[in-house]
Amino acid sequence: MKDVQHFIGGEFVGSADGKTFESISPIDNQAIATVAEGSAEDAARAVQAARAAFPGWAAMAPSDRKKILHRVAVGIEERLEELAEWETLDMGKTITAARTKDMPRSAHNFRFFADYAEQVGTHAYPKPWDGVLTYTLREPLGVVASISPWNFPMMLLTWKTTPALAFGCTVVAKPAEQSPITASILAEICAEAGMPPGVFNVVNGFGPDAAGEALTTHPEVDAVTFTGESNTGRSIMRNAAGGLKKLSFEMGGKSANIVCEDADMDEAVAGSLRGIFTNQGEVCLAGSRLLVQRSVYEEFLARFVEGAEAYVVGDPRDASTQLGPLVSTEHMEKVLSYIDLAQEEGAKLMTGGHRITEGALAAGNYVAPTIFADADNSMRACQDEIFGPVEMVMPFDTVDEAIAIANESRYGLAGMVWTQNLNTAHKVAREVKTGTMWVNCFFVRDLRAPFGGYKDSGMGREGGEYSYEFFTESKAVVMKLS
Repeated sequence: MKDVQHFIGGEFVGSADGKTFESISPIDNQAIATVAEGSAEDAARAVQAARAAFPGWAAMAPSDRKKILHRVAVGIEERLEELAEWETLDMGKTITAARTKDMPRSAHNFRFFADYAEQVGTHAYPKPWDGVLTYTLREPLGVVASISPWNFPMMLLTWKTTPALAFGCTVVAKPAEQSPITASILAEICAEAGMPPGVFNVVNGFGPDAAGEALTTHPEVDAVTFTGESNTGRSIMRNAAGGLKKLSFEMGGKSANIVCEDADMDEAVAGSLRGIFTNQGEVCLAGSRLLVQRSVYEEFLARFVEGAEAYVVGDPRDASTQLGPLVSTEHMEKVLSYIDLAQEEGAKLMTGGHRITEGALAAGNYVAPTIFADADNSMRACQDEIFGPVEMVMPFDTVDEAIAIANESRYGLAGMVWTQNLNTAHKVAREVKTGTMWVNCFFVRDLRAPFGGYKDSGMGREGGEYSYEFFTESKAVVMKLS
């Protein structure tokens, strides 16, 4: 059992009221950590520490902040195996993904934004004919509440907090209650890297009527950056309205994955498998609506089902495992309920569709890779975010029809199109209402590019200059010249 406490003002502390809760591993549903359960009082202590640290951190030269953030990146790399193992135990992510993707990307987040903050500039608008020079300044926003999800605990925690730190803000992070352990280790790394007390704080616990809600309503919090479920985003927006806080939301998705008849079939099958079964399907970007052109529908579907049935479902601590357990029994029951619903709605079950209840995996939250064919976009299983290893496959005849189906959704976070036709690629990328469109690839990121969603999938964008815009205040300086 690991003891996970809050990290406030540079120190690990328990909750003011002494409350704790247990973190349960989805591998076997056994407790692996005792975690301090934050209250409004704990959130207020963390905000106070962040507010006190803000002037000094904001005044520091970007080059000096960069040195500290680079040391954090080194610390992540030095403790990569430890972080990966706890991530796998805490939320069921495969150890291979944690080692080779999530932890390296977390370190890269620190390096990228540290470098970007030192190099980014502002604008000048000279009008010498009027004897006026106008230029802009960017100043750190203040105290930021960073609320991160459980599906990529370390990677998304660093994605949300690192730009805030790099641009001179101080942070109170609230990791998801299902996966709090790596946030605590990151706090240790930040302290060892020489980050001043109060610059980075962590408060554990729950959302409604607890630490999470308290952070969204606290008058000394200037901004809230949140990744998670869309209804939670609505609640945060209501809570933050009274304080007119700056908000950035990256929320749910039900992304369309469009396979055209001229696609490279090998690439499309392999990419579509990754697009739904990566991270057990617990990915907001997942291509969970698979649209296949009718002329290749049967061929593609047969190969897609064959690929899914070859997936290795197992203990995520085993390097050969491709698909591990879902994060909690509660979430597993939700996913299973949607599998039942899809069958009730008339979709054709091709493979999977059940919890694994035999052998060593029976104690955990394992759901077999599941594919439904001949789905209709009006089905709830095609409209609601299932957030599990469940694919809904449907045919289309024309590219215009595929675009219309893709846009018939309250979400608009991501999408994929597989085609060898350049005109088709540009048409789909232009006309599908979504924040990211991948062409013949999936899950490729340039951290300079905007990341976020249309409609219920989010508000605002993250990455590069978009994060710079969010975490700083703009000031116009108008100077009369003699």
